[in-house]
Amino acid sequence: MDTDSRGYVRAIAEGDYENAYRIARGPNPLASMCGRVCAAPCEANCRRGAVDGAVSIRALKRFVTEKYGPERGVDANDVSSSRGLEVVTDSGLLHECRSSTDFLALQSAAGSGAQKTGKSVGIIGAGPAGLSAAHDLVTLGHQVVIYEAAPVGGGMLMLGVPAYRLPRDLLRAEIEAIVQMGVEIRYGVDVGKDITLAELREQHDAVVIAVGMRRSRDLPLPGADSEGVLGGVDFLREVALNGSYPLKPRVVVVGGGNVAYDVARTAVRQAGVREVHLFCLEALSEMPADEVEIREGEEEGIRRYNRWGPLAIHAAENGACRAFEAKRCVSVFDHEGRFNPTFDDFERMTLEVDQVVLAVGQSSDVGFVEGPDTDRGRILNDPTTLVTSEPDVFVAGDIAYGPRIAIDAIASGKRVAQSVHRLLTGAALKPRKRGKFLLFNRFKREEGYEKVVRESVPAAEAKTRVQSMDAPVETGFSEPAAQEQGNRCLACNVQTVFHGDKCILCGGCADVCPQRCLKLVSLSRIWQNANFKQLAEARYGNSDWAEQQSAIIKDEELCIRCGLCANRCPTGAVTMEKFVFHETLSKDGSSEVTSQ
Repeated sequence: MDTDSRGYVRAIAEGDYENAYRIARGPNPLASMCGRVCAAPCEANCRRGAVDGAVSIRALKRFVTEKYGPERGVDANDVSSSRGLEVVTDSGLLHECRSSTDFLALQSAAGSGAQKTGKSVGIIGAGPAGLSAAHDLVTLGHQVVIYEAAPVGGGMLMLGVPAYRLPRDLLRAEIEAIVQMGVEIRYGVDVGKDITLAELREQHDAVVIAVGMRRSRDLPLPGADSEGVLGGVDFLREVALNGSYPLKPRVVVVGGGNVAYDVARTAVRQAGVREVHLFCLEALSEMPADEVEIREGEEEGIRRYNRWGPLAIHAAENGACRAFEAKRCVSVFDHEGRFNPTFDDFERMTLEVDQVVLAVGQSSDVGFVEGPDTDRGRILNDPTTLVTSEPDVFVAGDIAYGPRIAIDAIASGKRVAQSVHRLLTGAALKPRKRGKFLLFNRFKREEGYEKVVRESVPAAEAKTRVQSMDAPVETGFSEPAAQEQGNRCLACNVQTVFHGDKCILCGGCADVCPQRCLKLVSLSRIWQNANFKQLAEARYGNSDWAEQQSAIIKDEELCIRCGLCANRCPTGAVTMEKFVFHETLSKDGSSEVTSQ
């Protein structure tokens, strides 16, 4: 996605909230949504995670979108259409917005925000991939029409993610901001029934299929056709459209992922439900569901059964579900790490229940596809351009590569927009990267930043939040908490640079380092490789000189970018420098815009 998460985190830490929003929103048309429900892969790669816990990047994004996003009534197009400002703050840290596909870059590459290409694009599906593609395509001057079978937009964000995680008003506001840019959404149009793909291809210059994985995956269980057995995605959709679903008192949910917890936690909130049991093959440490989902599910009364797999569903004489039978799972993965569960057929469990919801995966529906090649429920496509076997038909999101997280769908939509633009205009938006170092005259950090621990995002009490589907679970960071959590960022694009020609080997940098990540060692300890020895002999006549030479080595994992080494150095041999990427978009080489 090219989102500069460090940039908006640092801006929040410094109280520059509007710029933080610009940085977060520039490349991401659904930033407000991501601040609520993103799986936050950026946090898995956060350098602070190797120290004591990753920075709360997702929650901090929510903090700034609540201040400036469309959910606050602010014109998102006005705020996000400006490039992020490059600012050197009082703390000495510089941050900037950088993205090869932000609003300004797209508008400039297209010629102007108002210039129209005269080309039309039809998009099937108003989920995150379709909305993202529509956002960028209309910005590039194309006419865009989205065809959505449901009466509402958002795809699985609206029909799958529960309202207690993603408020419906927020999602509607974010969709409306895209509509205001000129995107038309036609709701209640089921492609394949109300209109064919062939007809869409006649009406538009290009078509993007972004229907997602909108079906529940079945399990071949005895009794799976009993009354009271339903799919997890189907259940969530019914609740999303109708506000509730008439479940019976005792419910079993099968599955161990986030969707299974969405189902189980939604079931807890339905009138008349007394018990919710969740059965999954995995051990607790193996469960694919996020840790916070598991913890909050327990707080809400969900009873979890790890290492149990479904065996059969037993029905009463009237055909209604009456019991769920499970067998012990010995292992989920084989020795090569592949999903291949094995069971103990002698250890079984039977639980009297009234309803079983299967949340074991999702599948696609490509029955409407005419022309593009398909294979076992997939639309075959080029993984780079996302074009199908038909040159005017593209795919985006889960239908292109299988079920992934929402941010992947958004990124896919942006990528397919560039491919469609190339087809329609012959102009490729080519990002070119350049970089430079920026030297800090005096680098400093907030006092005590290295001691601040990661705080959990505040949440409402379980007994309060389960009373309604619309009652939010997370309440978000306050302003002081957001700044404090933002201060935890280690500014990992700031580097310690050593200038050997200025070093006097005083060792002051190593002495002052609080993490002991710097060491002064003999060069011979580093040059153990024979190639280096041969190089020394060829250049200096012998390699003995290495015994008299010294080098500074640094453990990057331990460095917390405090800058004390640079401030301590008496000769300026150690400096703190920030590496900045400059990305340039060009169209036919005739126009360029650089965003940072």
